[in-house]
Amino acid sequence: MPEAKNYKEALSHKIFEYISKAADNLQIETYAIGGFVRDFFLQRGTAKDIDIVAVGSGIELAKEVSRLLPHQPKVQVFKTYGTAMLRAFDAEIEFVGARKESYSEESRNPNVERGTLKDDQNRRDFTINALALQLNKNNFGKLLDPFNGLEDLKQQIIKTPLDPDITYSDDPLRMMRAIRFATQLGFKIENESLAAITKNHKRIKIISRERIVEEIHKILLAEKPSIGFGLLRKTKLLPLILPELSDLQGIDEKEGQRHKDNFWHTLEVVDNISENTDDLWLRWAALLHDIGKAPTKKFDKKIGWTFHTHEFVGAKMVFNLFKRLKMPLNEKMKFVQKMVFMSSRPIVIAEDHVTDSAVRRLIFDAGDYIEDLMTLCEADITTKNPKRYKKYHNNFKIVRQKLKEVEERDHIRNFQPPVSGEEIMETFNIKPSKEIGIIKNAIKEAILEGEIPNEYQAAQQFMLKKGKQLGLKTDN
Repeated sequence: MPEAKNYKEALSHKIFEYISKAADNLQIETYAIGGFVRDFFLQRGTAKDIDIVAVGSGIELAKEVSRLLPHQPKVQVFKTYGTAMLRAFDAEIEFVGARKESYSEESRNPNVERGTLKDDQNRRDFTINALALQLNKNNFGKLLDPFNGLEDLKQQIIKTPLDPDITYSDDPLRMMRAIRFATQLGFKIENESLAAITKNHKRIKIISRERIVEEIHKILLAEKPSIGFGLLRKTKLLPLILPELSDLQGIDEKEGQRHKDNFWHTLEVVDNISENTDDLWLRWAALLHDIGKAPTKKFDKKIGWTFHTHEFVGAKMVFNLFKRLKMPLNEKMKFVQKMVFMSSRPIVIAEDHVTDSAVRRLIFDAGDYIEDLMTLCEADITTKNPKRYKKYHNNFKIVRQKLKEVEERDHIRNFQPPVSGEEIMETFNIKPSKEIGIIKNAIKEAILEGEIPNEYQAAQQFMLKKGKQLGLKTDN
């Protein structure tokens, strides 16, 4: 972590020259604060978002900065919040006047009034986000750290500047943010804060689902998402946000037979897949791949615990979950549903006796998502037995080889019927009818079953044969 002599180095970004000059022109005390300063001390690279607090009008400061800049960028003003924003030198800079806040019980939106820098630092969510570097020329680079946030950065601790019980009750979104920062940074939430989050967990109900999902996405995109979901469970937030996930926790035992804890297994799968992909929606698929197991769990005296049709049930649950959280009901959701529904399919293909037909159907059903499906299935291997671990991974090597061989030969991915509906109508001189669908489906099934190759000539002959069976006649 940089020492005191390097604090000015944090302000080497070209925009600070202009902000410093503008601040002195207006005689306004001005500071860089929040994530930009925190990330400098964590040596996380140059941030693209910079927060500026002015002890005065943040809007006027933004306008003065724009006036001084060579290209005079447009200033977006948000009068309701007393903030302004402009873009310069590949960065987005937000200006706000120093303020103090008070809250009502029903909302996380505070009543705001002008305040001092101390007031503004008091209202910050965590000590590590209250660090401020002065931008005025006389004290350029001076650190103001009233809550010992620098030490908390060194100790890797998440704590609030003021009483955590009040902090989390006032704005319950901070509970999610605390867990998100702990996940992203690998920090520990101090015990008092953790207890306060648990105490106030029901307050999360006043937060919009969109804001909650935003934080879940950031947790999911972290290097090790399990940290965040484990903390959500520990603080009792998880059942209020993702009950489908928390329902997976626990191990039942009957007649000496037990099943694995599907909650902790799921978190392992999410961590596994995160090592191989940054795709948010594939990580969502990993998180939800087993949610159908809770409602389908049954005990059979002959074979023990079963979860029959859990993939089908889970895929249907994905829709309800997305809808409840106001997530997009679009192709992203359909992708997650498809991955959940097909999550067990490749496992069967590893068996020696599996036919090429089964492989063709897997490729046909997965389409362009076959690689994503394989990535998910390989992440699903969480056994701690070295022999089994090696065996399962070898099985998937077999699957990948079979997929490659069949696809190279039969070209099933993104399958298009060799014979079109128009050609069927012309051949048999018929109008649109159910017979066309029957013939097209029969051709597709014949190709998938290996009765005919995926070629035009073979498909045309099959079409004539099938048409004759249906009583259709050609002009010949």
